[in-house]
Amino acid sequence: MKRMKFYFAGHTHFGNRGCEALIRSTVQLLREEFGEIEALVPSADAARDAAQWPDHANYGVRFVPAPGFPDVLRWWHRAIRVLPLLKKFWIPRITASRAATSPIDECDAIILTGGDVITLDYGLPSLIWNVRLVEPWIDKGKPALLWGASVGPFKADPVMERFMAGFLRKLSAITVRETISRDYLAGIGVRDNVTLVTDPAFNLKPEPCDLTFWPVDPGKGVLGFNVSPLIQKFRPQGENPDVLKGEIVGFLREVIDSQGFSVLLIPHVDPLDGSTFNSDSNYMRDIFEQLGDRASRVGMVVGSLNAAELKYVLSQVTYFIGARTHATIGAISSSVPTLSIAYSVKAKGLNRDLFETDELVVDTPTVSHRTLKDAFEMLMRKEGAIRGRLAEVLPAWKEAGGRPARLLKSMLSA
Repeated sequence: MKRMKFYFAGHTHFGNRGCEALIRSTVQLLREEFGEIEALVPSADAARDAAQWPDHANYGVRFVPAPGFPDVLRWWHRAIRVLPLLKKFWIPRITASRAATSPIDECDAIILTGGDVITLDYGLPSLIWNVRLVEPWIDKGKPALLWGASVGPFKADPVMERFMAGFLRKLSAITVRETISRDYLAGIGVRDNVTLVTDPAFNLKPEPCDLTFWPVDPGKGVLGFNVSPLIQKFRPQGENPDVLKGEIVGFLREVIDSQGFSVLLIPHVDPLDGSTFNSDSNYMRDIFEQLGDRASRVGMVVGSLNAAELKYVLSQVTYFIGARTHATIGAISSSVPTLSIAYSVKAKGLNRDLFETDELVVDTPTVSHRTLKDAFEMLMRKEGAIRGRLAEVLPAWKEAGGRPARLLKSMLSA
């Protein structure tokens, strides 16, 4: 029987452990449907990515060159800031290097992953790059699926909304991980190829690791906490970053002093080359240091734990509060009562679908000592109900995470 080969578009590295979680869990789900496969995973730093997943070859994973980001998109973006109407007439087409695109020729299907690459969360150039990279192969008839993703919204930019609707209709299938995305797509006329699923990372298998960073004195239990530099741009314009950090430190001190819990800071995005850009560790180190007078009650995850090891860490905490989507998914899928700090539709969509409410979401602009305290107290009060709900729905959610793989198998068989 032929070994199927898949190309993972939208991915470039494992510095974001959420991206790593998506690759690992999707490979697992594909193997459950197809048996032995080849998974071609683009990487801008294959040596470091391979070190994050030492036995990747056993799962059929091969790291291939990631396409470099083209300068023309940077220049185009600068131009449309001055002349917004330009994008109505010209959205650049991109030609990536042959070394980066030849693996796409080899594959049986393109899997467009990344979770939120078809949104504006990372800027318009990033969105266009992800579209233009795969579009030529879609136009030539190569099957392409958007995999367990959030989509949009693009309604703030009618030109881009029309452009994206046209692209999305070309895809063989769009599998979305929350009803907000499904309903938005229906509203822009994209319906026929859309299937509601769940994030594949609900199925990620944890890997035990050394917990030497755990708080020396765990108190009544351990609150896992994650916050990222990304959320600062969603705060009030002109706010000093120290304001948000101060509110968080005040809350965590109260968790320790008044609530009797200890705190474990859990980075979930950290560049593997040690860069401080978009680094959770770099951002939270200042918070950790400000809690130094409570050293026995505070820990921080250190080192380059991979996504599966971080899921194991998340499974061990008593409660979790997180800004990174896949950090919250790692905790929730481990049945840990979790609060989400939201900067986009992802967190609200996930919570509404899972709990039928978004009361377990704190909007980033409103994050303060008081709002975190109130939300955490509610989390503790409702712990039993939350754990009961998770026990009830998680089996079905994990099953739905495998739906894209089953859909792809049906398409390729046909």
